[in-house]
Amino acid sequence: MGSLTKQPILRFVNPGTALRSITNRHAGRQCRHSSTIAGMTAGEARQLQEHGVLVLRNVMSAQWLEALREAAMRQLEAEGEKAGSEFRKEEHARRLANLVDKGEVFRRVIVHPELLAAAEAVLGPDFKLGSLNYRSADPYSNSAQPLHCDMGMVPDAAGNSVFNSIWLLDDFTPENGATRYVPGSHTWGKLPQDVPGDQKAPHRGEVLVLGAAGDVILMNAHLWHGGTANRTGAPRRSLHAFFVRGDQPQQQYQKRLLRPETQAALTPELRRILALDDQRNDVLSAAGSGRSGFLR
Repeated sequence: MGSLTKQPILRFVNPGTALRSITNRHAGRQCRHSSTIAGMTAGEARQLQEHGVLVLRNVMSAQWLEALREAAMRQLEAEGEKAGSEFRKEEHARRLANLVDKGEVFRRVIVHPELLAAAEAVLGPDFKLGSLNYRSADPYSNSAQPLHCDMGMVPDAAGNSVFNSIWLLDDFTPENGATRYVPGSHTWGKLPQDVPGDQKAPHRGEVLVLGAAGDVILMNAHLWHGGTANRTGAPRRSLHAFFVRGDQPQQQYQKRLLRPETQAALTPELRRILALDDQRNDVLSAAGSGRSGFLR
């Protein structure tokens, strides 16, 4: 893995529409002695909690990045028209779901220490994987996702309940469908669809998150966010490692989806992250899994 750099700055992409982007500058590995959560500094945790987004640079080595791309392509070819059917399909995008069951190269994502530290910073210590998916925005699709909150949830009396991470398998640029979000919206206590207007239209305060292949975007998933249109001739590929608070159902019920041979080979840490031995999760997810912020 390369060194991690997490110093966000704002850069105007299009001043006429107030479209901004988050990027990072390389400044070496940050000191960890001020951490409040193992694996994160106090400033990083505060960035996530207050602004809602943190970008990690160079998380994936070149070898791991290429292995993820190749594994995703093989899986898309193997599943064909059924790709993504364990969850839901999306117009103008190719999806894969249930990736924990589809190779160690994918399982490495959900035990990454920076990812787990960020999940704890947003959700607290009681959290579990909600789903691990792949999404590729089709070339020349000119179709954007509506602004949404993941699983259609707002914070409740116990605090935040959803956290997401986007693992960039390609560069995220203003032209190829980078994710947009509205800063501060994770604190508003309402969903985009509760406000009059077109959720697919640009929001006057939205920010584009730009990055290079190998970077990871960490996000409080109560933020109003969505993928933008890919206006280039190449797909824009990413993985989404999504986590929920322990008292919420998984988006994809892992115990039901994972093959017995996969479950038998998992480490104790993975079993904990996947809530495979959690009776509370069995009750919650057996009845409540399958929720999406916008997919129907």
